[in-house]
Amino acid sequence: METSSIIAVSKQAVIRRSLSVIANNLANMNTTGYKGEKMMFVEHLVRSPGGTRIGGDKLAFVRDVATARDLSEGDFKKTNNPLDLAIHGNGFFVIGTPGGERYTRNGNFQIGNDGQLVTRNGDPVLSDSGTPFFLSPDDIHIEIDSSGTLSTENGELGKIAVVNFADKRDLQLVAGGLYSSRQQANPVEEARVSQGMLEGSNIQPIVEMTRMIEVQRAYEGTKIFIQKEDERLKNMVKEYSRVG
Repeated sequence: METSSIIAVSKQAVIRRSLSVIANNLANMNTTGYKGEKMMFVEHLVRSPGGTRIGGDKLAFVRDVATARDLSEGDFKKTNNPLDLAIHGNGFFVIGTPGGERYTRNGNFQIGNDGQLVTRNGDPVLSDSGTPFFLSPDDIHIEIDSSGTLSTENGELGKIAVVNFADKRDLQLVAGGLYSSRQQANPVEEARVSQGMLEGSNIQPIVEMTRMIEVQRAYEGTKIFIQKEDERLKNMVKEYSRVG
């Protein structure tokens, strides 16, 4: 396979992965707290060797280097559910899991069978002291102020942990829509938590659909290029066979 065909195949592979990322964004457009992703790639320009080339005498070898995450806020929706929480500005809730502490912007919490405040997957929401919250059957009226302090008619139960990271690009998406990090989690000093609200995803469907159309066109263009290059090589082989 010639250099031009190898380069075209590399570009096609990157385009396929980009389509997968866009499709995942669209599939999660209604997921609470979801943050959109996009491919980051680099192009290495090389001069084409002699001979006729489709698309000029310069070719670009494409290589994807990472998946970038857009951590901007989504729209906030009022639910009036006292266990729904949203963070305004920087910060993540801290969740206890068998694999260690994990982090999320999804504040769609509930009371588990044992009285713990948990995520929809049953993982405990942690306080700023690293402990879970336990509510008794007598705790009927739940109030959570803007600092994240949880209280009931029976008194204060603690402050919901809200943390941030020096470099949020290090966050890795893991099971259950949670994030893990190798960095030290730092408490957000003046967290702004809203009770009875949820943060929606930051996906803009029209933007994602436009991106998908553009990427699909690029994929089809690359596919045609590969087909034409394949046909050109076959014709070259036939010519050499005649001469031989």
